[in-house]
Amino acid sequence: MSVLEVPVLSVKQMNKQYGNGCSICKHMKLGKVTKNYCHECGTVYACRDVTFDLYHGEVLGIVGESGSGKSTLMKSLYFDEEVTDGELYVAGFEDGKKNLFMESAQKKRFVRNHLMGKVYQNPILGLKMDFSSIGNIAEKLISAGNRHVGSMETRGAELLKAVNIPIHRMKEEPRNFSGGMQQRVQIAKALSNNPPILLLDEVTTGLDLPVQASVLDLIKGLQRDLNISIVLVSHDLGVIRMLADRTLVMLEGKVIEQGLTDQILEDPQHPYTQQLVHSLL
Repeated sequence: MSVLEVPVLSVKQMNKQYGNGCSICKHMKLGKVTKNYCHECGTVYACRDVTFDLYHGEVLGIVGESGSGKSTLMKSLYFDEEVTDGELYVAGFEDGKKNLFMESAQKKRFVRNHLMGKVYQNPILGLKMDFSSIGNIAEKLISAGNRHVGSMETRGAELLKAVNIPIHRMKEEPRNFSGGMQQRVQIAKALSNNPPILLLDEVTTGLDLPVQASVLDLIKGLQRDLNISIVLVSHDLGVIRMLADRTLVMLEGKVIEQGLTDQILEDPQHPYTQQLVHSLL
């Protein structure tokens, strides 16, 4: 990427904590704070000073163990949760010059509905299981202001076909589908308004290996065809290696290492990253 290229999404010094903190943990005094948890007051520092950029057509991988803060980061980017402080800029909103974390709920909804799509680890969070598959896509289109039934049906059918959902099952409810098919419907829904940014949170976790492979192949093909920017969260470096151009490694709420994915895998610098890479070999 060019050094002059403007990021499509930029996060600066983002913090998210659960609890008010106390005089001890706010200064991270030794002996009272284990990892990112304060034993004195119970505050969890889920994300600490997280900063990164995402560029057009790029897949940015975020890897880390359970509790590292990666899923909290994704919730914050999609406004599923409020951050404690920090800055978020998206190129398609006010020319990327206004901090979205400080904007109104209405403006955040606009960004969710027009500029971002998200695929959740648990399909129940991303789909209405009592709606048809095509109805789930229509819901996202309606949220963005679409009111034309015919065009929504056409768009829904087009997307479900693109993610390999059989035509005769398009009006079936996702609760009747396998986990892999539910994730495919989620992907179709997330892409319904042609967002420039797609957030993928552990999308293959819990799926059988052959199903994982087919979902990953689908994502890879869609990214190539649409040239969309993706933030991909996973605890699995194999997934990151397959899809990500650059990678951030998170531990205890902080980004401890970042760089080109090949560079991270071939020459990890942080001991935790070295441990992750060695477990892949």
